[in-house]
Amino acid sequence: MITSLQNDKVRAVRALQAQRRTRQRERRFVFEGTRLVEEAVRAGVPPDFVLYTAPVEADARGNVLLTSLREMNVPCHAVNEAVMVACSDTQTPQGILAVLPIPTHPAPERPTLTLILDRVRDPGNLGAILRTALAAGVEQVLLTPGTVDASNPKVVRAAMGAHLHLRIVTLGWEAIAAAVAGSDVWLAEASGETPYTAVDWTRPVALSVGGEAAGAGEQARALAGGRVSIPMAAGVESLNTATATAVILFEVVRQRGKNGE
Repeated sequence: MITSLQNDKVRAVRALQAQRRTRQRERRFVFEGTRLVEEAVRAGVPPDFVLYTAPVEADARGNVLLTSLREMNVPCHAVNEAVMVACSDTQTPQGILAVLPIPTHPAPERPTLTLILDRVRDPGNLGAILRTALAAGVEQVLLTPGTVDASNPKVVRAAMGAHLHLRIVTLGWEAIAAAVAGSDVWLAEASGETPYTAVDWTRPVALSVGGEAAGAGEQARALAGGRVSIPMAAGVESLNTATATAVILFEVVRQRGKNGE
């Protein structure tokens, strides 16, 4: 059992949890909690190693998970509670975490649904958007340099495994423009002139969404061919970024599903 905070694996986890530059340099991040680690197993993505506490192994669900990980030849190391608390990014650790390689997904050759996120700085919002994007069939999520790091622990937890299945990349605006060439680009704004239900989302499209604090920047506005809005009750200025994105993306799902009937 690992009991020292000076253990190499413990130090590696703590650095990955705390430092963006470490995650970017090593191309690794941390999945924390039973559900997320289970998702890695279901996706067939073997962690580099796993840390767990005794109660997890004693629990039926945890024992099944550890057995699956060992069958994948993943090194699993027992740690005491103090070490798990030191390694965790949550106030109430679930007793298991995994260090995984950050997946690299190829760019779609002819994307039909792209999401561009500009200056979305709240980790919880970004994670929720990524989870929604996966559910809505988004093929790639393009992040501008002003957007929070997608490997941030809070983003990873909120995304609930979306990182394993979804292309998520940070690009400059020139590269973003190239990535959505051939798609209609719509910018979501409260003052947008086109209601979101009036857009033909069955075409190859890119939806651009800005953060709550500052909204989309000038480069996002320049790239967009039109601006789309969500009608709201009088006196309401805007929706939460993640909520607004979900509303529009599931209109895409509705239209494409209806079109395929």
